[in-house]
Amino acid sequence: MGQNNPPIRMVEVLAERLRQIERARRPPGCAQISTGIAALDRLLPERSLHRGTLVEWLSAGEGAGAGTLALAVAFAACREGGALVVIDRRGEFYPPAAAARGINLNDTIVVWPDSAKDQNWALDQALRSLGVGAVLAWVERLEGRTFRRLQLAAEAGSGLGLLVRPARALREPSWAEVRLLVEPLRSVVPSPHQRLRVEVLRCRGAAGSAALELEINDETASVRVASQLAAPAPAHRSARA
Repeated sequence: MGQNNPPIRMVEVLAERLRQIERARRPPGCAQISTGIAALDRLLPERSLHRGTLVEWLSAGEGAGAGTLALAVAFAACREGGALVVIDRRGEFYPPAAAARGINLNDTIVVWPDSAKDQNWALDQALRSLGVGAVLAWVERLEGRTFRRLQLAAEAGSGLGLLVRPARALREPSWAEVRLLVEPLRSVVPSPHQRLRVEVLRCRGAAGSAALELEINDETASVRVASQLAAPAPAHRSARA
């Protein structure tokens, strides 16, 4: 691979796929969009997210559920049309699970970049595409100027960018319109569902933070407000330290 350009094959494949979906441009939708999770919508000032913005999901440990929630929101963002682009350098994306959650794999592009540089290039190109409804990526490190460029790319493409990042990124500057901290919860009562706490750390128009507890049913791919019978406790309280 050259020092200044992504691998030629990845460039050609991604560029061609983006041209294909732009030829069938998604119909113009409203600037606001539901997360697809009613309880999460209620935490947001306008009960919705905005197209053309970035949403940062800060994950407090492995299996926290941030990627699952981000995928659910990506599905909601693509309902009105537009492809889903997944930038998956870490190999987190599992197509059968995505299909179980209603994702149309025929309208999904998955990119496996070899480096952080290639990842950021693919993110920029996908976010700028008018034919893309949502871009989902797992991102470890993100330099400030690169983050700003991605934010401008999202504005240009009018899709929704969903960045799943480790909780340590909380200390770093962010150009995301919404920042969410996702923490796994321990339950006193045994349950087949994954329990987690979602805290809105920052959101345009919000006066302060807000939080809720959710359950994810891996069999039905449904997300609901967690029962209060179990008296859960966060499993990774050190995430904000």
